[in-house]
Amino acid sequence: MFLPRRKFTVVALACFATLSLWYFKYLQPTLAPFLPSHDPQQQLSNVPPATGPGAPVAPPSKPLVQEPIVDHVEPNSEHYPVKSLIPLPTNAPVFIPKIQHTFDSEAQEDKAERENRLAAVKESFVRSWGAYKKYAWKQDELAPIRGGHSTIWGGWGATLVDSLDTLWLMGLKEDYEDAVKAVDEIDFSTIQSDQLNVFETTIRYLGGFLGAYDLSGGKHSILLKKAKDLGDLLYGAFDTPNRMPVTRWQWEEWRKGAKQEAHESSLVAEVGSLTLEFTRLAQLTGDAKFYDAIQRITDVLDREQNQTALPGLWPVIMDAKAGKFKDVGFTLGGMADSTYEYLPKQHMLLGGTNPQYKKMYEATMTPVQKHIFFRPMTPDNADILFPTGIRVNINADKIKPDYTIQHLGCFTGGMVGIGAKIFDRPDDLRTARQLVDGCIWAYNHTQNGIMPEIFAMAACEDEHCKWDEEKWLKAVATGYDKIDRFTEGMSDEDKGRWIAEDQRYPEGFTSLSDSRYILRPEAIESVFIFYRMTGEKQYQDAAWRMFQAIEKCTRTDIANAAIDDVTAKHPKKDDRMESFWMAETLKYFYAIFADPQVLSLDDYVLNTEAHAFKRPKAT
Repeated sequence: MFLPRRKFTVVALACFATLSLWYFKYLQPTLAPFLPSHDPQQQLSNVPPATGPGAPVAPPSKPLVQEPIVDHVEPNSEHYPVKSLIPLPTNAPVFIPKIQHTFDSEAQEDKAERENRLAAVKESFVRSWGAYKKYAWKQDELAPIRGGHSTIWGGWGATLVDSLDTLWLMGLKEDYEDAVKAVDEIDFSTIQSDQLNVFETTIRYLGGFLGAYDLSGGKHSILLKKAKDLGDLLYGAFDTPNRMPVTRWQWEEWRKGAKQEAHESSLVAEVGSLTLEFTRLAQLTGDAKFYDAIQRITDVLDREQNQTALPGLWPVIMDAKAGKFKDVGFTLGGMADSTYEYLPKQHMLLGGTNPQYKKMYEATMTPVQKHIFFRPMTPDNADILFPTGIRVNINADKIKPDYTIQHLGCFTGGMVGIGAKIFDRPDDLRTARQLVDGCIWAYNHTQNGIMPEIFAMAACEDEHCKWDEEKWLKAVATGYDKIDRFTEGMSDEDKGRWIAEDQRYPEGFTSLSDSRYILRPEAIESVFIFYRMTGEKQYQDAAWRMFQAIEKCTRTDIANAAIDDVTAKHPKKDDRMESFWMAETLKYFYAIFADPQVLSLDDYVLNTEAHAFKRPKAT
């Protein structure tokens, strides 16, 4: 029996209304956290407004760059909404001094050599990219020995996204287009891990989308859409009572409605290194909430900078829940590095319109140069510097350096060089050169021509710093903490000599606590920056030696892999190729041999994953 048409229509409408109510009450909230906000001016109530140069003012009546490009469903309401958003600075960019050297025309012989080197780097990238496409397409990382893949960073294809702007830079347009199509398939409503590392997700994924969008001239709107989608997801990590982010984020619990607080023990790098990516996202979308999120962090860092155990610097561990620093360990190496790196870079990305970042950077330089940078004693009496770690004994009012050196710390040469240029600190250029030369020295003086992850050296006792083999051997003996029956009864000098030979210490090294090389970029990053600043060919030559050594030791049948010991005659390979190999290391090697206008430091600012964000220019 059939219903009359009018009754059928009434029944159908009633069913539709019932289903709609069910959807909005029960289903929509489960999807909402993954969908970007349509309203950038959500009313925020429980958080006190920030203070200082980034303090809230009335938001601009027009978006800073363009209207949000996509409409989305409203997300769930936050537990701890902010009362008023800190808007992006609206002042016109100010003059910032030029970074890059003015290059003269090169001789044909030099050009031919440079282009041959450029082609070799590109071949290495193409080889690694081809292996990724064949064995690990749309996965996080390639396993470069067995030809498999691994899920490390959420399962969204970290290597795919991280490599986008390198593909564009190298002119691999067909591969780039294929990668952009694959990006369109990424679904941020699912994740293959319980915990999300907000910092790593920000620098690799968010930075990857934004860098490719900027470097390609905004050719593909899908990149900005994905950046916005991801930015809105990550914004949930800031939903805490004091708006400090949860850096190791149980995002699924938050999605289900759980309240959260920032951690009492957070790495300062993971809190303080979201600045560039969230700022660039705010600039491109016109959504001020992203800038507000990171500016509140900056205001806390600014407020606490001179209240720490070593005024001017922030210790490695931050109590993000309280917005305080109680730790007494300081470094410019891992776990703190990019917080400092981003100070001059954020100044550039904002066109110099917020003087806060310059002030904070300059406040770090006095304690860094006094306590962190040191000159090591070397067999060739090299005029070099390295950054080290220190601990502060507050009760005894003592500062104790450990003279350990990290490959991660090699970024400091480039940072100090950029700071010297843009903040008109000419005396810092010599410091920058010594830091860059230090990392080159470390590459040159290991058995395989590659700097290890972590080692130590003896510090010079005076400015003359002459090599003293006896002091070196005693330092080796003192720093060796393993019990060895072969050294019983030996003098410190003989013990040191035995240890140095047995452990394969390069001459000058006093310990070697981590002899791996995991395809890291920090040394070539600073070599590239300093070459672009000076135009001195010796830095291209140093880069070429580094590249050849890395290729020789890390090359597998299909790509490149980390190695376990840079001092071994035949280092064993680890079946891992981090996404930064193609995002950073090979990008920097390529850029140092490319035309100087490619990836110009006067046009772009590079995030800590080497993703290029367009700089504003003063008119």
